[in-house]
Amino acid sequence: MANRLDGRKVAVLVADGFEQVELTEPVKALKAAGAEVRIVSPAKGRVQGVNHDRKADTVAVDVPLDGANPTDFDALMLPGGVLNPDALRVNDKAIAFTRAFFQAGKPVAAICHGPQLLISAGVVKGRRMTGYKAIQVDLANAGAQVSDTAVVVDQGLVTSRNPDDIPAFNGKMVEEFAEGRHRGTKAAAE
Repeated sequence: MANRLDGRKVAVLVADGFEQVELTEPVKALKAAGAEVRIVSPAKGRVQGVNHDRKADTVAVDVPLDGANPTDFDALMLPGGVLNPDALRVNDKAIAFTRAFFQAGKPVAAICHGPQLLISAGVVKGRRMTGYKAIQVDLANAGAQVSDTAVVVDQGLVTSRNPDDIPAFNGKMVEEFAEGRHRGTKAAAE
């Protein structure tokens, strides 16, 4: 069956302040496709979600970032929210963890403000991408070719703008994760 993720392990890297729907809906889509999903976080025990600017649910951390090994995963998903990527982009372990997926040619999906971590990881130059309107100039300044569309796919990298784009994001994320490694991903990170 096409676009099945049976036997694939996906890391979802988050910090406190992730936009809840940008984690829960993609995780549902990944699990429905057969993926084994693990929440990776610098937070201990549970990580706090938000619904825009209000606290939402917490999610259990499956793998502490300190003990996470990118070689244990087939793909990486980065939810948005304003505080979440802001905390991750100044965390050296989060940056190294993220960069390792690009160096190995593994697929990555990031929505809303999530691509900010990719800027800090130094993996956006020359890539076709999108993101939340407020970060599109940051992506362009980092060398990405930005378009203001629901979803952009570039050699295993899937990016979207906001919660309204989740259906398109989920579809392309599952498709790219099912394809597996992409040769073009590694070159962009070097």
